[in-house]
This record gives sequence, C-alpha cells and structure tokens, in this order.
Amino acid sequence: MPAVSRTPSPHRARPVLALLALAIVLFAAPAAVPAASAPGATAPIYRTPPRVLADLALAPPTPFSILGPEHEWLLVADRPSLPPIEELARPELRLAGLRISPRTSGPSRARTFSGLHLVRVADGSERPVTGLPDDPRLGDVSWSPDGASVAFTQTTQDAIELWILDVATGAARRLVEAPLNLTTDVGPTWFSDSRELLVALVPEDRGAEPAAPTVTTGPVIEENDGKTAPARTYQDLLADAHDEALFEHYCTARLARVSLDGTIARIGTPGIVRRADPSPDGRYVLVSMIHRPFSYLVPIDRFPHRIEVWDRNGAPVYSLADLPLAEEVPIAFGSVPTGPREPAWRADADATLSWVEALDGGDAGREAEERDRLFALDAPFDGAPVTLATLGQRFNGVQWGSGDLALVSSWWWPTRTIRTWRVRPATPEAAPEKLFDYSWEDRYHEPGTPVTVEDARGRRVLETSHGGSTFYLIGDGASPEGDRPFLDAYSLSTGETERLFRSTAPHYERPWRLLDEEGQRFLVFREAIDEPTNLFGYDRGAAEGARFRQLTHFPDPTPQLRGVSKELIRYQRADGVELTGTLYLPPGKTAADGPFPMLMWAYPVEFKSADAAGQVTDSPYRFVRVGWYSPLLFLARGYAVLDNPSMPIVGEGDAEPNDTYVEQLVASAKAAVDEVVRRGVAEPGRIAIGGHSYGAFMVANLLAHSDLFAAGIARSGAYNRTLTPFGFQAEERTLWQAPEVYFAMSPFMHADTVNEPLLLIHGQADNNSGTFPIQSERFYNALKGQGATARLVMLPYESHGYRGKESVLHMLWEMDRWLDKYVKEPSEQGAAPAASAPAER
Repeated sequence: MPAVSRTPSPHRARPVLALLALAIVLFAAPAAVPAASAPGATAPIYRTPPRVLADLALAPPTPFSILGPEHEWLLVADRPSLPPIEELARPELRLAGLRISPRTSGPSRARTFSGLHLVRVADGSERPVTGLPDDPRLGDVSWSPDGASVAFTQTTQDAIELWILDVATGAARRLVEAPLNLTTDVGPTWFSDSRELLVALVPEDRGAEPAAPTVTTGPVIEENDGKTAPARTYQDLLADAHDEALFEHYCTARLARVSLDGTIARIGTPGIVRRADPSPDGRYVLVSMIHRPFSYLVPIDRFPHRIEVWDRNGAPVYSLADLPLAEEVPIAFGSVPTGPREPAWRADADATLSWVEALDGGDAGREAEERDRLFALDAPFDGAPVTLATLGQRFNGVQWGSGDLALVSSWWWPTRTIRTWRVRPATPEAAPEKLFDYSWEDRYHEPGTPVTVEDARGRRVLETSHGGSTFYLIGDGASPEGDRPFLDAYSLSTGETERLFRSTAPHYERPWRLLDEEGQRFLVFREAIDEPTNLFGYDRGAAEGARFRQLTHFPDPTPQLRGVSKELIRYQRADGVELTGTLYLPPGKTAADGPFPMLMWAYPVEFKSADAAGQVTDSPYRFVRVGWYSPLLFLARGYAVLDNPSMPIVGEGDAEPNDTYVEQLVASAKAAVDEVVRRGVAEPGRIAIGGHSYGAFMVANLLAHSDLFAAGIARSGAYNRTLTPFGFQAEERTLWQAPEVYFAMSPFMHADTVNEPLLLIHGQADNNSGTFPIQSERFYNALKGQGATARLVMLPYESHGYRGKESVLHMLWEMDRWLDKYVKEPSEQGAAPAASAPAER
C-alpha cells in the first residue's frame, strides 16, 4: 500500500444535513447484541497475549512517595498490579456521575495501595509498617500536621475503615469500627491540632436499600418551558425516581470528629456532603450539602447545594449561599454557574473564608470587561466581604502565602492565556500586581508552578524566603532540545528570576520539594533511559559529583526493555509547521537493522498558534516506563514505535482549528510516515496507527481519508459527532452552528472510504463524556455494512480506562494478533496462545 494520502473531501458531494439526519436515525434505533452463535460472532473467551507482553503489562507500578511535615520522613506506598475482572464485576451503582459500591459505601473503582513503609530523609534508612491487614487495600493517606501520625483508609469486602499509623513505632491500627462513607469523595481530614480527624460516616440508622418498584408507576417525564439549556454529554446520570432514592440513600452521610483514642463526636445533621473542611485554626467547618431537586441532565456537581460554616459541634454559624440547580450554564468554554463558587479557607489565616463570583452572568460567550471577583470574609463572618481581586479572565486558583502575598491566577480560553497576580490579603485596597502573562500553548515560556510547603497547621502555603520577598517556581523547562525541568527563585522586589537548578543530560531530573527556605537543598526525582525513577536529595552547596544522594531504590520493573533505542525526532509538515515525535527501536536494535514493522500512537491537539504547535514535547532522557496502555509494549515484539508524533490542528486568528481538521490531520500523519521511511526504520505497507479516546477518533479519520497506514487500532473512541451535538474536545460550536464541520470530522459518515483493517476496542461501562459504547458499536455496524475489514471487541465492566487483568491481557492479545496479521510480513506472523470473557463480534 503506497504511503500517499487521498485528497480529503469533507462533503463527498452528498447533502450534509440529510446524512446527519440519517445518522441520528441510525443511532436512535436500539443496538442489537448478537448471540455468540450469531453469524460474525465468536464464543466469548478471554485470551492471553505472548508472555513477554503479559509480563510487561502486569509489572507492578512504581511506588508512590508522600513527604511528611518537617521533611523528616517519607511515606512510600506500594501500588498493586491490575485487579482481577471479578473485582470490577461486583455490584455497582452509577448515579449522578458517580460510580458507587453499595457494599462499601465508597467509590467502586478506587485505586488503592498494597503496602506502606517509611524512609528517613536524612539518611535513607527504612522503617517497616506493621499491623496492616492481610491483602491491604489502602487509600486517602494523609500526614497529621505534627508529623507524628498518618491517617489512611482500609477497604474491606463490606466497608471502608479508618486506620492510623504511629510514625514513632511504625505500628498501624484500626481507629474506629464505624464505617466511613466515601461515596461523594469526602475523605478523612486532619484538624490543625493533630488530635482529631473530620470524617464522613455511614449514618447509624440508614436502613435497607430502597426497593425497586415491582410495577412501573408511570412514565418518566422531563419538561422545558422554553429556556435555553444546552448541555454537553454526560454519562451515569440519574434516570428515574428509584435512582434518586438510591442516590440519596447511599450518599447521605453524617460528619463526625474522631479522636486518636477512638472517640467519635457526631456533628450536624445527616445529608449529602459534597465537601467538609476544618478551618486552619480548627474552630469551624466549611460544609457543602447537596439537596433536591436532583437532575437527570447533569451530574452531582451541578445539583442544588448549600454552602455553610459550622462550629466544631455542627451548629451553623454562617450561610454563604443556597445555590439552585445549574442545568442552564452556557456551553462556551469558561462558562460557570452564577453565585458563590469555589469556597475555601484562606490557608495562611486562622478562619478566613474565600470564594469567587462571576460578574458576567457566568457566560463566557458574553462580552465583558470583568469576569470574576475574589472575595474574603473573616470570622466571625458578621461583616461585609472584602474584594481581593477583580479579574478580566476566569478565576483559575489562588495560592496563599501571607497577609502581604497571595498569588491569584486567571485563564481565558479564546486567547489561551494565563495570568498571575500578586495580591495583598491584609491590605485589599492595594491594587493587584501582574507577575506573569503567557499562553499555555507556549511551553517554552511557561514560568513554572509556585512551590508550596505545609505549615504547622497542615496547610499548604507558598514557600518564601528573604522576609517573604522571594518565592520559588518549578517547571517542565520545555526547550528545543526537550524538557529540562528547573527550579527558579523569583524576586518580588525586582521581578527577576534566578535559576537554582536545571536538569542536565543524560538524566531527566525534576525538583519536587524544598528542604530549606533558601532553595539550597531539595528533593529531586531522577531517571534516565535505562534508570528507573527514584527520589534523591540534592545539595547545591556540596562538591560537584556529591550533590545527589539517593533515597529510594526502586528497581527496574521492566528489564525486558533494557537496551531500547530512544530518540526525539523533528520533522516538518508540508505547510511548514514543525513536528516532533519520540522514536523507539526494539532492544538491541539500531536504524541499520531496519526497516521494522512500526506502530504509531498519537493524540491530536488543537492550537491557536503554529509556532506553539511546533514546540518540542517530552525528553530524550526519560526512563522507558511502560504500562498496560502503552504502545511501547510492542517493542518487545520487534516493532519500532513512534510515540506521540505531533498531530496539531491549528486555527490562527479568527480561524477555527476544526475547519480544516481532516486536511491538517492527514498532512501531519504523512509527514510522520515520510520521516520514518526516510530514516529507514519503517517502510510503506508495514505501519499501523493507533490511539485511545480522541486518538481513536484520529485513527478512524486517518483510515477514512488517507492510504498511509496498513491497519488501525482504535480504543474507546467516538466516531459520530451528531451524538455530541453541543460540542466536543476543543470544539465550542454546536452541531446546528457548524453542521459541515461535524459531518466532515465524523468517520462514521465516511465509513465507505475505510479500506484498511480496523480493530475497535471499547469498555462496555465507559463513563467518559462523549465516548458512549454505542459509538464503537454503530461504527462497526457501518463498517460491516460497507464490507470493511473490521473487528469489534467490547470489554465487560470496563470504563474509559481499562483495569481488569483479564481485560487488559485480552486487549493486548487482540492488538498483537491484529498487528501480526496486517503489519508484519507473512513470514514473521505467529499465533498467540489462548487462555480463559468479553463479548466480541
């Protein structure tokens, strides 16, 4: 198959609106699921890929590090490999955008830790943690402000328990028998005295689950009285009165203070608690409570809710707002509900409440000079709130430092800009000072993220020195030679930065936490192509060659890939846009051993600037770490891999990127193919294209509009944009505003031009916005109806990202077999061994 592109023809000389209507009709019909004996279907059975792929996919992830107060101890949490499919098959409720385990009153798909140990930062010595249960499933790990204890949860078969670790002895124990309620993600939070935790408990009198009606009691009715209420696509929404009852039953919790001696003091009244946070001085609790009426159109974060301040015993002392159902928020990017939002405590003060309110009606599509205003109100909350900042963009966050320093950031989608302002909370009349103003697309000029540190009350505040006149920034350090992370000191008096550290070849080194106020000693994550990521102490004042001191010693989880060749390559699109990608060759191979069969794996990104689109991403010195999701697994099967080749979709000025999506996509892919062929590491007819989610959408479009690839692999994608009519990805226009764009970008509409083999994989329980499982089912039906070579694999119980061991191994078996059959030369093809059950057809 020649590596040339077909000229894209967005309209195909067919009436756009008629085809859109046809597509909607096709999708409106119920999806038929053929039985295993039906023509074109095979008996469901899980399969296992070659052992080298299975071993790589099941390698345990690198442990997670959590630094304690005063930087004395590091808590290292082990992460397990993939769980068995039977875990995903346990009872699950999908309500209001949540996925709930009715057995444990917590999230049904939470990621947990399988072990803990302590590392002393000063010398790297280790202390084991004893007393953990067999087969632990730990989560919500948090240090007490004084560093003497660590709180965490343990999930059993039927409950979520609160546990405590005594750091001095390394002994862990269950703190209370009362089960926690984590359905709405309100985890244990320390009070500033380190003697109590605020938790959400399952109500003692909750009773039995509401029974489903045995007979339909009437139709489910929704009505609109002429209000304009567009909404982007959501999944797992409430569907009827029984869903509402289940949501209320399982999400209702009772807040309580739990002491280290196990004493429980229940506070307030039971309710659906969305957030609960003690004030820094421990006198108050900020609470957000969901209440009726619920919605069948939007998830829990848009439900009506009261924002209140309680005292320690649960008595309300201040009501900030009772906000209504937010079904009518405009869909323009940057639109928000009206009224107070993002309530929080000022981290550096005793009990000062802060929040933001929109000044433009929450509508980002409306012209306005002022968008948001940041307010603050001191305890006892009986005065008038003060204005700390009025912003011409949408509020993006605040980092507190002192009465003389807080950093407020704002963003704006149409211009892709971020601004950071210095405000003085103690003197709100002082005008904010703009420190940074840059495009987030322009990675080369990102100033970095301000460094924070936990204070004595356990609150994260800005790390400062020189009397508060200097703060610190950590950034990726993107550059033409790749990412080189840095640590800078920023002087508020001069507005200048001093570079304290920058990663140097042949390592990739990222500063993490400062160990002193002057930025002389800090912790750094360090890695190289063949060196796994580990944590090091770094001392700027030490002699050259002795500045790094290794603290963790995590082994290489995938030694099978040692000797892989990695190169950051650059090339150019026909229109002059600079492109990059990371080229990998199999272990022990060089370009001279090519050409190899190749897998390209990519994800399109929209830009407003061609210069920004051409900037280099990644680093040539990062460790070659693979997970189940990574195309790099196939290096072990003899494939070369071009990972993340640039697929920019650029729309400069008033142009919208998606107006020329197909043309730009094909041009980028052609440039990548031409480059790897020029280098001799690949050849036409033996290159596959793959992607996940929006990358899967890309794959289908490339097969529909070009002849560049021998085959495609598309995982969990969306293929018909009439199913996301109020926008998708970075597209703000609706279907009715830009029908030609929706048509041209939908590979479903061009199923008749897909003439390369396409493997479609999708989780049957996908909860990602827009990537409904029916997207893959209907696209497969369209391909089959056109006589295309296609295969659809639906993975039971799997969401947008797959988790079950059997599912992942089967996915790899499918991918390996597909690549073997359609990309490798016939003499190289081999059969993959079978094992033990997704429904495939």
